Amino acid sequence: MRTAIPEEPLGSTGKSIPLVGFGTVEYPLNEAFKERVLHAIKLGYRHFDTAAAYPSEQPLGEALTEALRLGLVQSGDELFITSKLWLTDSYRGRVIPGLQKTLKTLGLEYLDLYLVHFPVSLILEATCPVKPEDIRSFDYEGVWEEMEKCQELGPTKKKGVSNFTCKKLERLLATMLLQKFILLSISWR
Repeated sequence: MRTAIPEEPLGSTGKSIPLVGFGTVEYPLNEAFKERVLHAIKLGYRHFDTAAAYPSEQPLGEALTEALRLGLVQSGDELFITSKLWLTDSYRGRVIPGLQKTLKTLGLEYLDLYLVHFPVSLILEATCPVKPEDIRSFDYEGVWEEMEKCQELGPTKKKGVSNFTCKKLERLLATMLLQKFILLSISWR
C-alpha cells in the first residue's frame, strides 16, 4: 500500500520535494539494499538521499532502474534524488567532474538536489578513516562558483549544503553576496 508523503514546492523548478526521504548510507553495504529501496518505493517513498562517499550510490541507481522496469514509477520525474559532493572533489575544477561521476554511478541524467557534503576538503588520495594531514581548507568561493555552474548547466536542478555550522553558513552567504556584487559591478561598466 502506497502512503502519500507530504511535499513542498522547491523554488521555480516546478518540482516539489517530498518532506520524508529515504537515507541510503550503509556500511557495510548489505545484499538486501536494492530490495529495501524497491520496498520503500512501493510504500510511497520518492525522495532518496545518497552521496558520492556512500557505497550505496551504485546499487541505488540500479534499484531506481529496476523500479522503472517494474512499473513502480512511470518515470524518473516521479522521484527526487539528492546526492552530495565528496571532500576530495571540494575544489575549484573538481566539482563538476564529481557531479558527473555521481550521475554516471547512479545512471541518471540529472539530480534534483546536489549538496556540498561538508565544508572541508581532502587531498585526492585521502581514504577513510581520514588522517589529519589529508585535510585542507575549504575554498568557499571556488566550490560555490562551481556549484552554481552545476545548476546553470543542468546536471542539478538545485544546490545546497549540509553539515555547515551557522558560522560557516554565514561565511558562505558572505561569499555569495560578494560574488553577486562583483557581477553587478561588472555589468554596470
